[in-house]
Amino acid sequence: MNKKPGKKRKPSARSNKNQTKQILNIMLRYFILIIAGFSNLWIFYSIFAPLTINLTNFLLSLFFDSSIVGNVITLSNCCPIEIIDACIASSAYYLLLIFNLSTPNILLKKRIKMIVLAFAAFFILNTLRIFLLGVLFVSGSVFFDATHKLFWYIISTIFVVGIWFAEVKIFRIKEIPFYSDLNWIYKKIK
Repeated sequence: MNKKPGKKRKPSARSNKNQTKQILNIMLRYFILIIAGFSNLWIFYSIFAPLTINLTNFLLSLFFDSSIVGNVITLSNCCPIEIIDACIASSAYYLLLIFNLSTPNILLKKRIKMIVLAFAAFFILNTLRIFLLGVLFVSGSVFFDATHKLFWYIISTIFVVGIWFAEVKIFRIKEIPFYSDLNWIYKKIK
């Protein structure tokens, strides 16, 4: 089949349908990200705060007498540990959601598995972080402040980046968050 020079091929109906589906997919993914980001990440805090506080209390109760009142865990009737909003790290969950939803060409079932795995991994690591800091606090360690700052500024970031890189490897992700969507849009506009 020879093409005549200068003639452009019309896009097929199937091609147009695929493009429309891709555009809707992009719009839906970014709409979810915008909605999830509203209200100061309240959705992440409301889900993960009770889970984090209760699991941390359970772990600490294995070694100390502990009780919970609101977001304060009291150890051995003397040492209150307040789990503030920043301890829950809602922004880290949001960043993991951003990585997952800004990456195109992932089937829904696989995407859900990725989000659940990312959230579960971070939840476990974050709870263990709070537990370790609680043990250091109760023991009166001179390393508490330094360890707390190290976790806050460096290790929490390493957790999030490490979880994303692990997911890229486990789920064989070839696309790049944001860039792949922008590249696709640019090619369609051009």
